[in-house]
Amino acid sequence: MTLSPPADRSATAKLHDQYQAVRSLSETLCQPLAIEDYGIQAMADVSPPKWHLAHTTWFFETFLLLPYLPAYQAFHPTYNYLFNSYYEAVGERHPRPQRGLLSRPTVDQVYQYRAHVDQAMAALLQQQGDQSPVAALTILGLHHEQQHQELLLTDLKYNLAQNPLRPAYRQDLPQAMANPGPLKFVEFSGGLHTIGHQGEGLAADEFSFDNEGPAHQVYLQDFALANRLVTNGEYLAFMEAGGYQTPSYWLAEGWATIQDQGWQAPLYWEQQDGQWWIMTLAGLQPLGIDQPVTHLSYFEADAFAQWYGCRLPTEAEWEVATRDVPPQGNLLAADYLHPQPAAGIEPLEQLYGDTWEWTQSAYLPYPGFRPAAGAVGEYNGKFMCSQMVLRGGSCVTPPGHIRPTYRNFFPPSARWQFSGIRLAT
Repeated sequence: MTLSPPADRSATAKLHDQYQAVRSLSETLCQPLAIEDYGIQAMADVSPPKWHLAHTTWFFETFLLLPYLPAYQAFHPTYNYLFNSYYEAVGERHPRPQRGLLSRPTVDQVYQYRAHVDQAMAALLQQQGDQSPVAALTILGLHHEQQHQELLLTDLKYNLAQNPLRPAYRQDLPQAMANPGPLKFVEFSGGLHTIGHQGEGLAADEFSFDNEGPAHQVYLQDFALANRLVTNGEYLAFMEAGGYQTPSYWLAEGWATIQDQGWQAPLYWEQQDGQWWIMTLAGLQPLGIDQPVTHLSYFEADAFAQWYGCRLPTEAEWEVATRDVPPQGNLLAADYLHPQPAAGIEPLEQLYGDTWEWTQSAYLPYPGFRPAAGAVGEYNGKFMCSQMVLRGGSCVTPPGHIRPTYRNFFPPSARWQFSGIRLAT
């Protein structure tokens, strides 16, 4: 769902259209769920669908309705505690690992909460129009909800994969057929380059998160990026060559992690009668050799690159190579909900969508970075430690939510996100 409404409507009407479209998509994504699916939390890093629906609603109630809509009353006095995620300035919160223990509020009550807030937001936007800070905070809240639409699906996939029945989220998902061709490298010139978002980042047509700026110069050596993502077949060759048994390919922490966790393959891979299968949002499927490998940790991506005789790109290299490419590809609206093979027809393919691409860059502030004022300043800046940057979006990233400057970040051991590999030299 993009954030680009028709140009002939007033700014206030456009913003309300955007609000309704994003909020509606979250509920559409939940339509295939059984009622039992809404409350499952299979590990501490994921959240139940019910919590995602409520937390995104809490964001609008907390940061917009309570401070800006006169006489607004919170829907429930305890929801601030239940659905706050990590905003210390807002107050205490229910422990993240225990979100799956909440049988109440019910799913029906969460949808009532969403309807209550949506009605109040319509009134607020009508009163305040497109004036700052209401408009800017609303746009931030919509991009926040788009992040949770992606997380809802990645978390749901993890939850369903823990069930021995290997149930499908949807059984009607399509698959593309293509021959990705051999892995090639596209060269780029080094020198001084400007990276980072150059706008204010608040308007709908130029939105960015605070961690994407300020724009600044970097010096790069000449480099080359692979024309496409690494495939399952190429990663399987790494496994068959003893990749998980050879410590020289691995960073020390990565080697310790795979020993401790017993990893011998990407997340969701399993062997049956000598054949590899993979858990998808369509259930358990035969492994597609030409599909991009996904659900890898940074450690696995880096080890593969070492084995292949290459490296992972820096985030600056990735941005310089892709900043003039339209942010289009196998994103959520394509409705595959799984990485698909490259077509082999473009110099650089799969830059957006399919899988988030690990970079070798630590998630750190850009020169001159300052978190936003107030509680929303906790959104990105306080996580700039022990995380690695990923670029490009995935097959479950909403269109309109990805751009060349977007900086995703996860700990190097994280695997449940749709994360994959683009090589560099």
